This record gives sequence, C-alpha cells and structure tokens, in this order.
Amino acid sequence: MSLQSMTGYASAQSHVGADTPAAHGLRLGLEIRSVNSRYLDLSFRLPEELRQLEPALRELVGKSIKRGKVEVRVNLDSAVETTLAAPDTALLKNLLNIQNQVRMWLPDAPLLSVSEVIRMASHSNLVATRDMTADVMGLAKAVIAQLCEARHREGLKLADDLLSRAKQLHTLSDQALPLVPQAVALQKQKFLERWREAMALADAQALPESVHERSLAEAASFAIRADVAEEITRLKTHLDEIARLLKQKSQPEGVGKRLDFLIQELHREANTLGSKSSAIELTRISLDMKVLIEQMREQVQNLE
Repeated sequence: MSLQSMTGYASAQSHVGADTPAAHGLRLGLEIRSVNSRYLDLSFRLPEELRQLEPALRELVGKSIKRGKVEVRVNLDSAVETTLAAPDTALLKNLLNIQNQVRMWLPDAPLLSVSEVIRMASHSNLVATRDMTADVMGLAKAVIAQLCEARHREGLKLADDLLSRAKQLHTLSDQALPLVPQAVALQKQKFLERWREAMALADAQALPESVHERSLAEAASFAIRADVAEEITRLKTHLDEIARLLKQKSQPEGVGKRLDFLIQELHREANTLGSKSSAIELTRISLDMKVLIEQMREQVQNLE
C-alpha cells in the first residue's frame, strides 16, 4: 500500500444506452470527493434508478480506501438533447398521481416542468430496457483508480513536507543537547543558594554536617528531575521512526494513525522540555519545537 492523503477528487463520464432507440442513450457521470476523517465514512448520492447498486459500490470503494470521509455521486443525463422520445401515457399518469399526492401534504411544492418530465421519462425508458450495473461499476473502478492516484501524489507532497520539518526538529534537538549540562548545573546552583537562604532564616535543630549532606542530596535529586537529556533522546527516537515510516515504499495499513500517535509523543516531550528548563535558550528551543510539531500534526491528520 502506498502513502496516500485522505484529500482527493476524481470524476469521469461515459455514454450508455446509445443502442437503445427508446432513449437514444444517456450520459453517465460519476465523481468521488474525499477529505480527512478518523475512520472510513462513506456517503452516496445516486439516482433512484441506480439505488440498488449502493452496496456493490460501497464494497468496491472499501477495497481501495481505508480512511476518510468519501462522497460518491452518480448522475444520469440525456446524451442526445435534440432527439426526444414521446413520454409514455402510463408514466405521465403515474407522475401526475405522485405530484398530486405530494402537493396534498406540501401545497407550496412547485409543479413538474416539461423538461423534468421528459428527463424522467428518458431515464425510465432506458433503465427499464437496460441493466446499467456493468456500466456504473466499470466507471466507478476507473474513477476510484484516478482518486487513488491523486491521493498518492498528495501523500508524497505531505511526506516531503513532514520530512523537512522533522529535519528541522533534529537540528533543534542537536542544538539543545549541549546546553543540558550547563542548564543542570545552573539549576543545582540556584537550588543550593535557596537552600542556604532557607537554612539561615530557619531555626534548624539539625547539625551543620547533616544539613550540608541533606542539601547536597536534595540538590542532586532536583538536578536529576531538571535533566532534559532523556526527553531530547526520546524526541530524536520518535523523529527517526517518523522518517522510517515516511520513506517506506510499501506502507502498512493505518500508517496515518501511527504517525498521529508519534506526533502526540513529540508534543509531550517538547512540553516536558519547556516545563523543566529554566534556561532561556532551552525554553526558546522548546517553543520552536512545538510550533513545528503543531504544523506536522496538521499535515499528518490528512494522511490515510
């Protein structure tokens, strides 16, 4: 499976029933639109004459598309506008009865126009004399293939953009790592100063030696909690995994969900980096990271 965006559009038309004298043929049109969604959400807009094909179309789309909000539209129009067949009397009576029933409940509903009656008659004549299953399914296969190609092209663009931002995050991580020892030492120094100030103001009953040992132990513990090297290491590991997934020629199913999870983990590490650090430079790097990660999150949400 190739990397695909969930955003795409494709359409095609074909002529059917040209060998049917009653209607002189119809123009069959089919279009598919897709946008991002957490799951596969299919909707269909079909003429009543083709409503029975929805289950088959649903199965066909589901074989090629796994995620996204997908809308399938099928249209039928007269292929030859200048040649009109006389509507069948029984059909006209049926349309009149239906119109009267509708207007009993909806008196403001507009009357059928001549063009609408002719179009309905043409559809009815053709569909009554021809099974259009093969025509619709064949056209649907072609449009789905076009859609997948468009989604794949868009997916490649998204992958390039994500890899570029991941490279920038790697650069920021490399800039942050040498600053960690200095930041830890600064935190330790600040803690010891505050500890000494507190001890000078307190009526401590402990011996000076024990107070000194306690202060060193607390300072070491605080320095460990303030050390962000582990967060930076995990962040770089997540970036490597994102790059590996994006560069694979054959993508596993649900790669978009995996990438979305990794983006969440990147955001968690960047947040921790910012909350632990008291050094201005590390704080700036953390903010720059979060901006890039948020941009990546928006892109990843478009991948299948």
